[in-house]
Amino acid sequence: MRRIVAEMVGTALLLATVVGSGIMGERLSGGNVAIALLANTLATGAMLVALILTFGPISGAHFNPAVTLADAYQGGIRWRETPGYVVAQVVGAFAGVATAHVMFGEPVFSVSRHVRAGCAQMFSEFVATFGLLAVILGCGRARAAATPFAVGAYITGAYWFTASTSFANPAVTLARSASDTFAGIRPVDAPGFIAAQLAGAASATILFRWLHSVERENSL
Repeated sequence: MRRIVAEMVGTALLLATVVGSGIMGERLSGGNVAIALLANTLATGAMLVALILTFGPISGAHFNPAVTLADAYQGGIRWRETPGYVVAQVVGAFAGVATAHVMFGEPVFSVSRHVRAGCAQMFSEFVATFGLLAVILGCGRARAAATPFAVGAYITGAYWFTASTSFANPAVTLARSASDTFAGIRPVDAPGFIAAQLAGAASATILFRWLHSVERENSL
């Protein structure tokens, strides 16, 4: 239960940061979308480092169903614990959106009208999630202490090199569909994002399982 609560609270704070910094950036940027995105990026990357350092010792600080599924596949957590993690992440994500909206005087939930459609966006989410899992799986094995900083740095960069601004998280995607703000995504576009994210996570997980098996063979 402590781990589930940690996942819920951590994911809520992450979404409050993503949505809240998007609203703040848009309000203060005077219509300059690049400045708004930069503010959104820096806040999210910094908060990820802080949240992983805070909740990592308790739950592993997944905050992401794709990460949880990959960890279960690798034997990090038991499969029977996975549903609890995923539900906590989704509930926390929606709670974080609601928190950001209340702080900025927005409706608690609102259906997003932010269009994020097309093959380029879907492929971007595949790449974004593949890269995120690659960073987590690679650093987690070789440099575990550096993982929070590596994840924060990766998401900061991925906001800018992917056309989709790197959601890379099914729970985040679902919750952002309930926010008609800078960070939102139309509900109709969310399933494509989620499918691409899960495919990217699965690809990275399979690749790194093979890479690590080759490493073990070479060390024998």
